[in-house]
Amino acid sequence: MLRMIRQLPLALIALIAVLLSACGGAPAAAPTSAPAANVGGTSASTSAPAENLGEAVSATGAPAAAEAPVAPLPVAAADSAAREVVGQAAPNAQEPMPTPQEPAQVEVNPFTRTTDDNLSTFAMDVDTASYSASRRYLLENGSLPPADMVRVEEFVNALDYGYPAPSDVFGVTVDAAPAPFLAANSRLVRVGIQGMQIDSSQRMPAALTFVIDISGSMAEPARLPLVKQALTLLVEQLRAGDTVAIVAYGSRAFSVLDPTPATERETILKAIDSLQNEGSTNAEDGLRMAYEVAGRAFQRDASNRVILCSDGVANVGATGPDAILNVIRDRAAQGIYLTTVGFGLGDYNDQMMEQLADDGNGSYAYVDTIDEARRIFVENLTGTLQVIAKDAKIQVEFNPEVVSQYRLLGYENRAVADADFRNDKVDAGEVGAGHSVTALYEVVLTEQGSGEALKVSLRWADPQSGEVRELSQPFASDAFGGEFAAAPASMRLAAAAAALAEHLRGSPYAQSWGLSDVSALLEQLAAEQPNNAQIQELRQMVDLAAGLGA
Repeated sequence: MLRMIRQLPLALIALIAVLLSACGGAPAAAPTSAPAANVGGTSASTSAPAENLGEAVSATGAPAAAEAPVAPLPVAAADSAAREVVGQAAPNAQEPMPTPQEPAQVEVNPFTRTTDDNLSTFAMDVDTASYSASRRYLLENGSLPPADMVRVEEFVNALDYGYPAPSDVFGVTVDAAPAPFLAANSRLVRVGIQGMQIDSSQRMPAALTFVIDISGSMAEPARLPLVKQALTLLVEQLRAGDTVAIVAYGSRAFSVLDPTPATERETILKAIDSLQNEGSTNAEDGLRMAYEVAGRAFQRDASNRVILCSDGVANVGATGPDAILNVIRDRAAQGIYLTTVGFGLGDYNDQMMEQLADDGNGSYAYVDTIDEARRIFVENLTGTLQVIAKDAKIQVEFNPEVVSQYRLLGYENRAVADADFRNDKVDAGEVGAGHSVTALYEVVLTEQGSGEALKVSLRWADPQSGEVRELSQPFASDAFGGEFAAAPASMRLAAAAAALAEHLRGSPYAQSWGLSDVSALLEQLAAEQPNNAQIQELRQMVDLAAGLGA
């Protein structure tokens, strides 16, 4: 019988396999779709009934939560991803292919009635990787980024809005205006948080452990060669009292440099330059060894940090983040934080890099150019290395007499249960010196109430003393503003960044207006500020995205 089967043509064998599958195969499980997290209420991990998250809103013209379906990956993005796969060089024969990254469901916050829940609570987030990676897709690859890589808050937080320096740890700026691409009866509210600056000469000593992916997948010029350039910039900014250790990993992890004083710069730079691509990608082994080295190099009254430089692809050992997360959380609780810095595109694993940083009490950045490396490791080095607030949360309380509904743009995976705002055991966000955090809300007004419209509250712990502090600032209903054109230029820029992200991720709330509206807004801003490079860059991204069908 086996001999007969071997003699059958391949096409016939394939047909038999299909028929057998059709007759006896188990039916595929129906795909499930979890409801979008209600950032204004309890987090997705709570046991609140799902129907409460999708309840229809009253007839105010705003979209109902149940009418906000998760948008599929745009066709243009899928086509560009396919082209990238076809154009990839064949992997090294000794390197296993990485496990494909499954696209994550794109969650979009719905509108919430203030009569149902007038509190919106989330962890502060200073990550900017989504913006930098999307910039590379658009400007260098000429393709749309995957929808699940686009996070609105990271687009907004990637730009500098020039918030005033605070007199204390944080300062709060709140402003509002009608936006040209929102419903007629709604307003855009901006909540801006500015962290205090610390002079580079006053920052704490840093005990750094670089853990560097040198596997075959990092061979491209924008991967390991760019890692070396970026770390060289960082090392050149270090000073006496700082130390550097280096761990590398391919198929296995190994120590490249024991903890070394930053004053021995040539020794450190020589170790970085010696790194060469080899083997597969055992990320778990690399991180475990890095934390062991960082534990031995731990300094009290210093910033103890592991800095992971990788494309996030793992194909040997545990290939997902779960295996290492407990170690990362335990070490973060002991004061060793994790910063993840992403490099490369194509098989780049954005989800893993973000989750590792979240659990490691650190930030997640993406380096697409040497200029971005300079921004992170030179211009913002103190903010990258020194934390000014631990477990930092924001809670916005809306007055139902003034605001009937609200929707937070982004922060879907930063939701915190309202009841946990003052629960100091709940992990939240870490903010570095000089960092700013911006959140945008679309709110629908009742057009009847007056007085206080909303109150912004911050809560955080001092990273050294552990003292918990809280700050609140109200915003009056008569401060909503009459025309968007009269709003501060920085607010209009934040609105443009959020609008681009909403389109790129396929938000159902972006379907009533087009990117041409955003481009026109940026054209006006460019006329007002002709030397503002970030306005020019964002407009270029908007126009390219529009041309690609976003």
